[in-house]
Amino acid sequence: MGNCPTDIELTTTLRAGIETGDFLKNGKLLPERALAEALNVTRARMRRILDQLEEDGTVFRRHGQGTFVSPPPAVGASPFRAVAAKVMPRDVMEVRLEIEPALAALAAQRASTKELRTLEQLMQATLDAADTQAYGVADDVFHYKIAELAHNPLFLTVYDSIRAVRKQSEWTRQRATQYSASTLVRLGEQHEQLFSTIAARDSQGAAEVMQSHLLSVSNAMLRERTYGLTQHLTDLHSD
Repeated sequence: MGNCPTDIELTTTLRAGIETGDFLKNGKLLPERALAEALNVTRARMRRILDQLEEDGTVFRRHGQGTFVSPPPAVGASPFRAVAAKVMPRDVMEVRLEIEPALAALAAQRASTKELRTLEQLMQATLDAADTQAYGVADDVFHYKIAELAHNPLFLTVYDSIRAVRKQSEWTRQRATQYSASTLVRLGEQHEQLFSTIAARDSQGAAEVMQSHLLSVSNAMLRERTYGLTQHLTDLHSD
């Protein structure tokens, strides 16, 4: 009994195994039974540890798909490959501007107090991001959690479809936008405001802040593309 690890020790061990990939297979955590056996604990206790990791946003559970260490992929992503070949950033932003304000409004109505605590932690991660890459990961998780908190399976499927198209688009793989430090600060502050309106149960305010935030993202992306084109033309003339 004296060697029985505490929940904190188990959580630390599980996080370390996630970081090294020892507890992962194809981007998902090993099944609950396998994790319990590996850590020599009961499944009930393993489930409690996973509940804690889900609450702080470390893992995402999807019924019928398993437990993921990042937002799970859209179900049946392959049908979107043909669409992804034709879609440009403007197309994605047009759809996001229609969908995500509604998701934010519903999240403000339906999120539980426990879910809001998780969302606050995920929002803070976007503020703490040191660079564009870290921000991109934190931003994806934050926006996905808002979609989840709308508690509408059909809406979540639509949002998943948007993410699937973005990830499969050639421009996503080719272009890694590098936001300036001031842009990262501004976008993080908008996340903070977005969380505040959702936590205040202000549906209309949440929708408006989300729309404003997405417009800022779109404008930032446009500036980066314009700057890149200008630099390319400059380089051509200097050759």
